[in-house]
This record gives sequence, C-alpha cells and structure tokens, in this order.
Amino acid sequence: MAQEAVTAVWMRPERGARGPVAVHSRAELTAAAVELADRGGLSAVSMRQVATALGTGQASLYRYLSGRDDLLDLMADAVVGEVDLDVPLCGEPVEDLLALAVRTKAALVRHPWVAGLPPEPLRLGPRGLDYLEYALRAMEPSPLPGRTKTELVGLMNALVTQFAGVTAQHDGGANGRRAAQAAYLREAAARGEHPRVAAALGDPGEVADGEDAEAGFARMMRKVLTGLLAS
Repeated sequence: MAQEAVTAVWMRPERGARGPVAVHSRAELTAAAVELADRGGLSAVSMRQVATALGTGQASLYRYLSGRDDLLDLMADAVVGEVDLDVPLCGEPVEDLLALAVRTKAALVRHPWVAGLPPEPLRLGPRGLDYLEYALRAMEPSPLPGRTKTELVGLMNALVTQFAGVTAQHDGGANGRRAAQAAYLREAAARGEHPRVAAALGDPGEVADGEDAEAGFARMMRKVLTGLLAS
C-alpha cells in the first residue's frame, strides 16, 4: 500500500474536513498548547490535553491538525513570532545578529520547553521564514554565500537555545548548584593538578556570585559571530 503523502500544516486549510465541526481557530489551539507547555513542559502537551483546555472533544482538533507534530510546528512558530523583527538594522552584520540573538534568547527564556522540541532543520513556519529573511538581510553586507549564511543562522540559534536553557535554570532557582559547582572548581584549582584549566577559568566564584550573565552572553556571542562571519 502506498504511504500517504505528508503535507506541512502551513499548506493545509485553516479548517479541514476531518472530524466534527470546528469551533476554535488554529491560533486558539496554538495559544492553549503554548500555555500548557509553559506550565508543564512539552510532556503536558497532547491533543487530548489541548482539547480539554479548550473545552472541546479531542476529535474536533483533527479539523485543524493531523496530529501532535502539527501542534509542535504551530507552537514553535508562535514563539518565533514573539521576536521583534521591526528593529532597524544598523548595517553591521555582527551587531545586527547579536541584537537579534539577544531578542531571541529573551523569547526562549519565556518558553524553555522550546529546547526540548525534536530537532528538525526545516521546522520553519510563516514567522520562522520572516525571521530567516530578517537575519539574511542583516548579513547582506557579508560576501558569504547564501547557504553558508543560513547555516550560520542555525548555529547561532542553537547556541542561543543553549544559553537560554542555562538562564531558565538560573531563574528557576539553580543558584545552589552553581555555587556548589564553583566551590568544587576552586578547590580543584587550588590542588594545582590542572594549572592551565585554573588559569583559563580565573575565579569560578565570580560566575556564582553574580557575574552579569547577559553581558557574558553578548560577549561570547559577539566572538562567535565575528569568527563565523569572517570564515
């Protein structure tokens, strides 16, 4: 038997013919799913749970979606839509991408579950395409080929996701663990068995004692972007 062709959710009608008559919009489904994920992570999101949150039957959701993967696509695109793309570009690719990375990180910190989405290189909806277009416009002064630029955006966002996850943990009360880890590193450095590591790290306590995380993020991202754009 031939396998049924898969069609991206963005290429299908807002409301399909499958299942009971639809009474909610796709945007309402997305908002309900995002709220569930914000409260309980991705494990809290299922077709049944979204239907319950909307006060409707699970079967009615199939008027909009073919399954949970569609729901995840909608959720991811909704978070990307929170990144302000109306900020004027200054014409310096590193600085424009850095500013975009900072805004992206803020959106991901608000929705830490994004880091748990199954990785898909082409998970791009309408807002994701707007985001990529903006990032490519920021890199117009660079002579890098288009394919390399899109890969650079992917690398940038992978790093941003990692930084956002650390920030979310910090905001969620992981200070005790950070302090304990810093204490271990200080003690290990004092033994003198790893002199190069000790010299490279400086004082690990500075991080646990309140190093400006946002300034550190900007500093490291600027170095990475400068290197990638110069490659």
